[in-house]
Amino acid sequence: MTSATQLHRLPGFNVANHLEKRKLLIAINSIAGLSIFFFGYDQGMMGGVNNAKHYIDLMGFGYVNPETQEPVITDSLLQGGIVSVYYLGTLFGCLLGGWVGDKVGRIKTIAFGSLWAIVGASLQLSAQNANWMICSRAVNGIGTGILNAIVPVWATETAEHTSRGQFIAIEFTLNIFGVVVAYWLEFGLSFIDGGSSAFRWRFPIAFQIIPLLMLLAAVWFFPESPRWLAKVDRDDEALFVLQRLRGTDATGLARAQAEYHDIRNVVALEREEANMNSYWRMFTGVGSGDLHVGRRVQLVIWLQIVQEWVGIAGVTVYAPTIFRIAGFSTEKSQWISGLNNVFYMFATLVCVFTLDRIGRRWTLYWGAVGQGVAMFLAGAFSRLGQDARNAGDMSKASSYGAAAASFVFIFTSVFGATWLTVPWLYPAEIFPLQIRARGNALGVFGWSIGNGWLTLLCPVMFNAIGEKTLYIFGACNILAIPVVWALYPETNQRTLEEIDLLFSAPTPWTWDAEATFARMKQERSDLIDAARHAQGVDIVKDEAGLNNENVEGAKSSSDV
Repeated sequence: MTSATQLHRLPGFNVANHLEKRKLLIAINSIAGLSIFFFGYDQGMMGGVNNAKHYIDLMGFGYVNPETQEPVITDSLLQGGIVSVYYLGTLFGCLLGGWVGDKVGRIKTIAFGSLWAIVGASLQLSAQNANWMICSRAVNGIGTGILNAIVPVWATETAEHTSRGQFIAIEFTLNIFGVVVAYWLEFGLSFIDGGSSAFRWRFPIAFQIIPLLMLLAAVWFFPESPRWLAKVDRDDEALFVLQRLRGTDATGLARAQAEYHDIRNVVALEREEANMNSYWRMFTGVGSGDLHVGRRVQLVIWLQIVQEWVGIAGVTVYAPTIFRIAGFSTEKSQWISGLNNVFYMFATLVCVFTLDRIGRRWTLYWGAVGQGVAMFLAGAFSRLGQDARNAGDMSKASSYGAAAASFVFIFTSVFGATWLTVPWLYPAEIFPLQIRARGNALGVFGWSIGNGWLTLLCPVMFNAIGEKTLYIFGACNILAIPVVWALYPETNQRTLEEIDLLFSAPTPWTWDAEATFARMKQERSDLIDAARHAQGVDIVKDEAGLNNENVEGAKSSSDV
């Protein structure tokens, strides 16, 4: 290991040479926010595209009623397939992004994902038939998957443990801002040429290229993750970036030095597992010993799947359909959907102030309760509204429809304040440094499965059982509460280097995880010493007061 004391600035122009501490963190999260904005925009975009007459006619899955101007879907499987194939792309893209991210670094992978997504967006906007659109959506999904696998990791690895949740929550405010921009842009375009021109759906697809170009151009001027730099033995750069992130005053330098040594220690103890880092070994947990990587993989995959099944995938893409079921006209449904997403965006700010205060688990608890109640009531009032309309009582139908819409608003607001952020933050927190990008990628893998599965089934379910679809979402929220309580330990206010201890318990139950963590912390006042003990890494102090690593050949049967 180098002395890591000689580097005074990064080569070329880099914002880390000019900004430090919170200003640098804000700059990093702003550029990461471009990716998250694109992600939200890309998801929200299809809600309006699916209602464009030219698009419906060109893709051949239905027609627009000339009298009511409401879309009539004759092939819901094709409609859902075009939307959901995007998530098949993200499924493969996230695995590619995680692998590339651990190999070449976070910055190059973000640029790679941006370029791939630009190509996919260009293919989509020029689509001439359903097969073309399906292929284009898959290509675009790969680019999104790459970005989703690596951007949260980059943001998490640069943030301090006391504010990780806050910064990720701010980024997801930009995510929902992307959804808002998509909805209102498409709502405005629906008035051009009576909403029948190709411009109504081609321009919104082209618009997503703008943030991608900005991201591709700007990311090269931002610092690499100090943890990845330490992992590949670029120690001078790692320490310099940490010093800029924590501050160049005496206190900041001391904190950076301590954090740097903790990272180096973890690199040493995890390096013995470098030959066990394939996706298959991670998924099965083969050879990970007390690291229990397989357990962590299952947790993040299922957390992302559950996130979609609490109802957000249906509401985001098919909100206009839900509002039409509640009795609103097509135009009013679009308008209400856009307003709903404005509330959604502002609700994400709640998470900014609460996530690092009450923790990940309590955030998921109160979110599931609020979302479940809202879904059941939205479904019930939708049914009452339809019955009143069929009976000819339009006054009651209007009142029940408004009530249903209100509970959809409440659902999305509660989701934005709770379940939106945690399933994206948790995977970026809980994996060992050596496989953090790939671990986060497997979280995106779960998101892709949940989203793809649900967006494929949503049009079928809405056509078959109507508002009862919302009851299914409500039930999933209630079931999520005991699952989180029993299986998902709290990561709030714990450093990334502490997490291995949290998952070292022999059982998956949270009470065992907490008991094991508390015992190991009590036995060893120095957390990293406790982690090293199980791995056989001995750290001693030299005369200069710096840590030197002497790795004593860990046994695969007793990995941390």
